[in-house]
Amino acid sequence: MRVTLRKICTAALSVLFLAASAPQAFAADMNGATLGLAWALPFAGILLSIALFPLLAPHFWEHHFGKISALWAVLVIVPIALVFGATPAVHVLAHTAFLEYIPFILLLLALFTVAGGVVVSGNLHGSPGTNTVLLAIGTVLASIIGTTGASMVMIRPMIRANDDRKHNVHVFVFFIFLVSNIGGSLTPLGDPPLFLGFLRGVDFFWTTTHLFPETLFCAGALLAAFFALDSIIYKREGHLKKDPTPDKPVRVRGGINFILIVVIIAAILLSAKLKLGSFTLLGTEILIQNLLRDVTMIVVTLVSLWLTPKASHKANGFSWGPIQEVAKLFAGIFVTIIPVLAMLQAGKNGAFAPLVALVTNPDGSANNVAYFWLTGGLSSFLDNAPTYLVFFELAGGDPKQLMASGALTLAAISAGAVFMGANSYIGNAPNFMVYAIARNGGVKMPSFFGYMLWSGLILVPLFIVATFLFFV
Repeated sequence: MRVTLRKICTAALSVLFLAASAPQAFAADMNGATLGLAWALPFAGILLSIALFPLLAPHFWEHHFGKISALWAVLVIVPIALVFGATPAVHVLAHTAFLEYIPFILLLLALFTVAGGVVVSGNLHGSPGTNTVLLAIGTVLASIIGTTGASMVMIRPMIRANDDRKHNVHVFVFFIFLVSNIGGSLTPLGDPPLFLGFLRGVDFFWTTTHLFPETLFCAGALLAAFFALDSIIYKREGHLKKDPTPDKPVRVRGGINFILIVVIIAAILLSAKLKLGSFTLLGTEILIQNLLRDVTMIVVTLVSLWLTPKASHKANGFSWGPIQEVAKLFAGIFVTIIPVLAMLQAGKNGAFAPLVALVTNPDGSANNVAYFWLTGGLSSFLDNAPTYLVFFELAGGDPKQLMASGALTLAAISAGAVFMGANSYIGNAPNFMVYAIARNGGVKMPSFFGYMLWSGLILVPLFIVATFLFFV
């Protein structure tokens, strides 16, 4: 399949024409009930681009993903400006940038930089017990420094520990399950969807208390299953290969970065507690405490870069490529999701009324099983952060109501987005990063569909059991 920029532009212009010529128009208050489905096409387009281009045209995607993201964003902003006016378009962009995109990216940048400065050197013998302990440590770390950060810190020690094993693929499959996904479910630092929930008003420790049973069950079951499987494989392997990285004492360097993690957490908590006033910029009210939080993320990033030795970054294979890709893609996602969120807020009166019906029981209450599996199913193949936002809005979008009477619904959405990002390589950003690093380290990682065979046999039955335990 040959994909050219001309074809993308042609398709994009077609979407622009559909949106601009639709009979519905933005009302003065961005009433989603007046919007047709054509306004959602750019959002669907960017998500499908993220899911399919890396598989169908990886080299094209590598060089042009920023342009593709910008193109989809333009196909939302231009129709808003044409139909609704230039000033409202600027205000909508400012609101999205100041209140959602910039805080989101700055947190990821700070966590990415801090985690890149923590080096775990030395080597352990990859026995079933050792591997299980390493996976458990990574699972806990994921909610503290994020799934991306924990994956970066733990993947190379895990490769070194198992590079003398004849059969080690299962180690890294479970690594993706636990460290790159399920482990990040207990704080907004853990996974991007949860931080978006925090920005929308969900309390910092809400997920810690309300997702702890689900996380403990799923993580505990996976660790137990891994230990049993690894023990069987380890006994059958017999004589191991010559160890290219003999056992050495494990040392952790980059202590300043642990202090900076505490600073990040403190800044986020204080931003939710302090009331320092506000000011208006481009039609958007900006809270001073949130501005200080975002500035703190920049300072943390600079301090980490300044105090972390270059040798530590080199040992971790640190580069700016991953965070640059995330920044460019999420800029497009946050823009294209603007009309989608407006339509979802319209509920039964909007274009997504059929989706509302799927997650609503006959008596009008929320169908939490549907929320869990629909959020999770889409998060398996599309980015789980915007998927979380879609269903958060579908559930009403009121954080106070969702944290109280809608707690089980919010838990289902949160668990679905975080847990089921492990179902495929493209469900969550760290998945493919772990895949690439493990392959470069000599691990014969399964193909895209081979990995899904693993997740289908292990994760899907686990999630079915979790459904009956927690969401029925």
